[in-house]
Amino acid sequence: MGWEGKHVLVTGGAGFIGSHVADMALARGARVTVYDDFSTGFLEFVPKHERVKLVEADLLDARRVEETMRGVDFVFHMAANADIRDNFKDPRKCVDQNLVVTQNVLEAMRGAGTKEIAFASTGSVYGEPTLIPTPEDAPFPVQTSIYATTKIAAEGLLTSYAQAKPAPEIRAWIFRFVSLLGPRYTHGHVVDFYRKLKADPTRLPVLGNGLQKKSYLHVADCISAMFVAVEKAREPINVFNLGHTDWIEVKDSIAIITKAMGVSPTLEYAGGERGWPGDSPKILLDTARIRGLGWAPTKSIEEGVVETLKFLAENPYTEKRG
Repeated sequence: MGWEGKHVLVTGGAGFIGSHVADMALARGARVTVYDDFSTGFLEFVPKHERVKLVEADLLDARRVEETMRGVDFVFHMAANADIRDNFKDPRKCVDQNLVVTQNVLEAMRGAGTKEIAFASTGSVYGEPTLIPTPEDAPFPVQTSIYATTKIAAEGLLTSYAQAKPAPEIRAWIFRFVSLLGPRYTHGHVVDFYRKLKADPTRLPVLGNGLQKKSYLHVADCISAMFVAVEKAREPINVFNLGHTDWIEVKDSIAIITKAMGVSPTLEYAGGERGWPGDSPKILLDTARIRGLGWAPTKSIEEGVVETLKFLAENPYTEKRG
């Protein structure tokens, strides 16, 4: 598949992942429309280029989504409410922003005749798997996170449209990410620890027992994996885990962060194997499928953590949102 001259819509294109997708699509010669309501995204993340159009709107506005979809060749649906920890504070928001908006995007695609979509799902759909590393065909367990539940439901919408009879409506790529790191990262454990240590470098409260062990991936490696998959995997439904072969405990991540920041705080563990209700204490995905297409990560988890800290230190404007 070639991108030159194609019209690409990136939902959540002012966010962490979406803005990097927009950058890559531009680099490959596409014309890009960034759709974002800036509830969590930043204007500073949006590429400044003559082939970029910015639409500031809510994906819950179905009519606006339909208008924007006209003439679009490919959709990267990256917009989401990724607040796993606090999704029970406003469950409806999570359902609206992860599931309802996906239905709006798919219906707009039907109306416009747009046939291809890549979707940002999550490794959290596997819950607490019995098989680690966890492959794409692992069974979904009983869910404890509304975030993961809405992602599974959204995946179901995509696969239903891709198998519609008599002819498929779309071709779909579903990407189940581990947590990502790198420039423009503004939400997650590295941000939390960075802000706490800036406020008080002598102590660091830590959710859980510090033994939660998870894989992480640099955002640049994630974006390259998505484009490899879209260009090489051409089935009606294409599901890929995206992650690193390595994983790291929270206490080791803290050691990297404190060393990079030059601080030696007292660690205050809250206890328990989970950081919060719905947290999966161990996440390591089997990435043999995407590796079979010739992709491999180029950056270590430690490099991702350090680059994230560097970005946060150099871009304090990102702290205006908590």
